[in-house]
Amino acid sequence: MAMGVKLPVMTRPVHIHAGAHRTGTSSFQLCLAENAPVLDRHGIDAVYPGRDGVPGGRLRLNLPRPRHGAKRVPEFAEEVRAHLARLSPGLDRGLVISEENIPGPMRHFYQGRFYPASAMRLAALAQAVGRPRHVVLVLRPYDALYVSAYRKRAEDNLVPPFADLVPKFMGMDRGWPELVVEFRDILRPEQLTVIDFARRGSSVALLRRLVPEVAGEDLKEPEQVVNLSATDAGLAHLQARFRAGEVLDRKVWQVVIAEFRSDTTVSGFAEFSDVDQDLLRARYARDLARIATLEGVELI
Repeated sequence: MAMGVKLPVMTRPVHIHAGAHRTGTSSFQLCLAENAPVLDRHGIDAVYPGRDGVPGGRLRLNLPRPRHGAKRVPEFAEEVRAHLARLSPGLDRGLVISEENIPGPMRHFYQGRFYPASAMRLAALAQAVGRPRHVVLVLRPYDALYVSAYRKRAEDNLVPPFADLVPKFMGMDRGWPELVVEFRDILRPEQLTVIDFARRGSSVALLRRLVPEVAGEDLKEPEQVVNLSATDAGLAHLQARFRAGEVLDRKVWQVVIAEFRSDTTVSGFAEFSDVDQDLLRARYARDLARIATLEGVELI
């Protein structure tokens, strides 16, 4: 689209599932694919990426990164508007957006930064879609989040030893409450639901919560399991190959993960000490208590 040609801000109902990372997002997106006919009957389109082979995944949200200044937010917003209009051109239809990278990628955790570009990214999304009807954000405890994020990145990247990153994780610059406030104040959704991962429930339950219009429908829970985590043995093998200078494409490292799936020996590839784990869990409990006091936020 030519620069300077602006699309109107969306006025149709928009429901946003914003992850977060490592909370079953791929399974939820598979649920959207399975129940697309039901959503369609209600005049709702669902858009999501296809990172784990989820059918129909075509969403590619290009949002600001830390290096981009706030002045470029309108440029990104315009691109997002155009992209969503191509994926779902019927402006009289509702829209479900599911994307865990809305606040940003996980790799900044390694620098002790908790989604450093989230404010710019949310501002661009807000300018693109207008005021969402409902936003759902699922939160994971910090210790499990950081371990899972590290293990996920280790599948296809050479990573430093986990112990070297522990000081960054323990000294993280901020956490979930600050991010939740940004979602509330920048996106200004009519309804903002924050869910503790332990209370997430099934993907069907999450869909019914996000889109009340389909709550009474006979929805299908996905049978396929996606985004299975690699074992310690599989990750150690992959890291040895990365250290040796190999570059593995997605198909290759997925085969490796499958080959080592039966070796469930726990070698301590990524784990916190008991003391650090307790500290992170205590911080998460305090932060949930803070979120519970936030006006305009429903915490489950």
